[in-house]
Amino acid sequence: MTEKTEISGPGLIRLQVFLARAGVASRRASEELILKGRVTVNGEVVSLLGTKVGEGDEVRLDGVPLEAEKRLHYLALNKPPLYICASSDPEGRTLAKSLLPREITERLYSVGRLDYRSSGLILFTNDGNFAGKVGHPSGGMEKEYLVDASGPVPDMVIEAFRRGVEIEGELFRCQSIERLGRKSLRVVLVEGKNREIRRVFSHFHLHPQRLHRIRIGPVSLGGLESGKSRPLTETELSLLNSGSQTKSGGHEGKSLRE
Repeated sequence: MTEKTEISGPGLIRLQVFLARAGVASRRASEELILKGRVTVNGEVVSLLGTKVGEGDEVRLDGVPLEAEKRLHYLALNKPPLYICASSDPEGRTLAKSLLPREITERLYSVGRLDYRSSGLILFTNDGNFAGKVGHPSGGMEKEYLVDASGPVPDMVIEAFRRGVEIEGELFRCQSIERLGRKSLRVVLVEGKNREIRRVFSHFHLHPQRLHRIRIGPVSLGGLESGKSRPLTETELSLLNSGSQTKSGGHEGKSLRE
């Protein structure tokens, strides 16, 4: 018999909130799961976002019973190129989450994404509320990248990205951009549009040979080796939850594991 989930607080909660507490995904991503008919409550498919559940309800995702996570994890991973940020991949590509510590048995998912060819900092958690707050574009969380192009980057490309360039009816504008060399740039984004840097480079017939993320808000990659992960510190988590862009000054201090 499936163990029933204890739901904190009085009364009922929205189904997407329960899914987030169960470590499935952020609230927004959980809404998509509901709309796709992948969630059942007491054996019935539920596709209405207004649905609420209580302590006695059995909730399943794709037939798998869910319960609220007892341990919450917050990890920073230095993703190598050619790893995909997804829970599964029909093409059989290697998942970034396979690099996380095997002793963590809870289901973790990435906060935002790095595309398949890009490398660098990506956050993983099983806290849906945290993922929704940090990962949503409305939060304005800065993301800093080092970009190496295949050829020299003209000044006009830098100025266009700084002012804003329209591509297929969509405006792309970086928060800041700095030249590091003839072929190298430092770029800070806040909007989180899909493949933003690659699309801008492609628009100007350039190709990023290396696109490496080194910071998300207050969390810096620092000396974390490629393919390795570490827990976020209490300071980093506090700064992320407050929406601060201030760098935490490394990852010294007590780590958060649950």
